[in-house]
Amino acid sequence: MEIEKDNELMEKIVSLAKRRGFVFQGSEIYGGLAGTWDYGPLGAELSHNIKDLWWDFFVRKHEENYGLASSVLMPEPVWEASGHLEGFADPMVECEKCKRRFRADHLEEVTEDSSKCPECGGAFGEEKAFSQLFPVEMGSVEGSKVNAYLRGEIAQGMFVNFKNVLDTMRPKLPFGIAQIGKAFRNEIAPREFLFRVREFDLMEFEYFTREEEWEEHFEKWRKEMWEWIDLVGITRDSTHELEVSEKDRAHYSKRTIDFEFDYPFGRKELYGLAYRTDHDLKKHMEHSKVDLRYTDDEGERFIPHVIEPSFGLGRTVLAVLVSAYREDEIGGEKRVYLAFKPSVAPIKAAVFPLMKNKPELQTKAREVYKDLKKAIPQIMFDDNGNVGKRYRRQDEIGTPFCITIDFDTLEDDTVTVRNRDTAEQERIQISELEPYIKEQIETKK
Repeated sequence: MEIEKDNELMEKIVSLAKRRGFVFQGSEIYGGLAGTWDYGPLGAELSHNIKDLWWDFFVRKHEENYGLASSVLMPEPVWEASGHLEGFADPMVECEKCKRRFRADHLEEVTEDSSKCPECGGAFGEEKAFSQLFPVEMGSVEGSKVNAYLRGEIAQGMFVNFKNVLDTMRPKLPFGIAQIGKAFRNEIAPREFLFRVREFDLMEFEYFTREEEWEEHFEKWRKEMWEWIDLVGITRDSTHELEVSEKDRAHYSKRTIDFEFDYPFGRKELYGLAYRTDHDLKKHMEHSKVDLRYTDDEGERFIPHVIEPSFGLGRTVLAVLVSAYREDEIGGEKRVYLAFKPSVAPIKAAVFPLMKNKPELQTKAREVYKDLKKAIPQIMFDDNGNVGKRYRRQDEIGTPFCITIDFDTLEDDTVTVRNRDTAEQERIQISELEPYIKEQIETKK
């Protein structure tokens, strides 16, 4: 069931993201490059927080999971073995009049009459297969080029390093190989902000197991993915499981669940959980002629099967922004705020002097700010405008706590701490600020 689209909400989120330094259009001063987005100062902090949280939750917490950081450049034989050269394509049509290109299978989402161009009304030419892989010509001398591709998925980096991990770490089944990194897809029509882009970050791992145990581990990771959704602050009621039918599954998958999210532009895929069988290791073993079998304690040699939980960073950032967006009223005035979980908030606390033009307050506020920043790096100093305007600004970027240094601070070393979500204030000793904020970050994970 598709949710009702909310274009107004999407416009508000995109506007806030630009205005407050979360997301900028790629190469904006040159008119922008379609399908590319740059994270601004706050967006970079938010995305790093999400990646750090994911790495802790899915890698460091599990002793059987091992990290990896593979190259984004991979030679053509990798993609031939994986099946991407043959099967990684979308149906494309081109308008004969304006020459705009569209994905044929998405036309019904953007126009009522899929036989006519939604831009100019022109007729479409013949449907063609359009490869999503980005080719790269390597070599400085003409005629000595090596065919390679920017990786279309990060999974292949883990499969081609399977033997290296076996040889160096000596893992016992079941075990996982995880990484966070960029992938590239030559989308015909990138759209919907961070949702469908040409360059993006993926967070995923390949979990290797015996064939007869795949269902057990599939269910284990399905449950942990729901724990992650709660942990990062994505609204559970807006997230749904979809059992992907056989005709819609990827060529390597025997079972796939999509976790879909109710974005303002409709219900779309957020994460994926796939049972890739032994497809990838078997194909790389056939093409590379390198033995990729696992040897158990009894000496049996076999190719493990794979469970793959996959997470898009950009789609996570967007789902977190949508989940956190709030509008309410305080004192009869409209307020917009982002109710981030403290663990993912780009700024954990902001320190204010009550008045900018009072040197004694400025000095004390700077002192509190510098001491706090040593222990909690994501702290901001803000003395621009009056206190009310600072509260609104910090609310809009999702800062959980605002700390005001006033004249009472100079007398008793207490400060006012304001809670973002409730707007309630309490007096706290300066010496208690660090443990108070750290406790809030931990308990509200």
